[in-house]
Amino acid sequence: MKRLEGRVALVTGGGRGIGRAICEAYAAEGAKVAVADRLTHEAEDAAAALGGSGMAVTLDVTDLRSIAAGVASVEQAWGGIDILVNNAGVFNMCAIEEITPDDYRRQYDVNVAGTIFTTQAVLPGMKKRGNGGAIINVSSQAGRRGEAFVLVYCSSKAAVISITQSLALELARDNIRVNAIAPGVIDTPMWDHVDSLFAKYENKPIGQKKREVGLAVPLGHMGKPDEIADPCVFLASDEARYITAQTINIDGGNWMS
Repeated sequence: MKRLEGRVALVTGGGRGIGRAICEAYAAEGAKVAVADRLTHEAEDAAAALGGSGMAVTLDVTDLRSIAAGVASVEQAWGGIDILVNNAGVFNMCAIEEITPDDYRRQYDVNVAGTIFTTQAVLPGMKKRGNGGAIINVSSQAGRRGEAFVLVYCSSKAAVISITQSLALELARDNIRVNAIAPGVIDTPMWDHVDSLFAKYENKPIGQKKREVGLAVPLGHMGKPDEIADPCVFLASDEARYITAQTINIDGGNWMS
């Protein structure tokens, strides 16, 4: 029997990068997977690749009505949600003098509020099913430490770790486990954006920062999305039934705890 057989998963930001890899890994382990993304075409493309195991959900984690409608569509189609992955996230960097209220709100609306309110929307149905559940929040190694020019993003991802701990304690009585992952430098389209920003603030050619961070990882290279997805399968499965309130580093040895 596959590890996630008979379960329903909702993955935000599931249209590409780490989110898409998680969707593919969950489907391969027998889950039905709702690929939720603000970009409808990316959600549809990723869901189509999963065949009958996937459905596309247009969902903007900054919009409460969009969240509610997306969750309701999954519950109507498949009866409920057993696994939630709060993966949707945005990144920006700039000097403290350049931070604007709009930029601050955007990162916190997606990275922090999106995690809180998507979880809030999923919980009534998850509790009603009576089978417990698994929630996995995507933080970052940036949530473990500060970094120059990345004040807002780092603090938002630190908040995700704190949210994970608080939710895990609150939901333990319902046998709903809440954990987080803290990916390191992962080779996704987002990192191309990150590299371009570092090129601006560190005066480096495009591509240089990306090469540098890969070589600086103790294992010697950037991670791949599937290397994040595999631990997410574990955390959603019964193999992790006694693990909650933890943030797992998946970073090739960048951060030791």
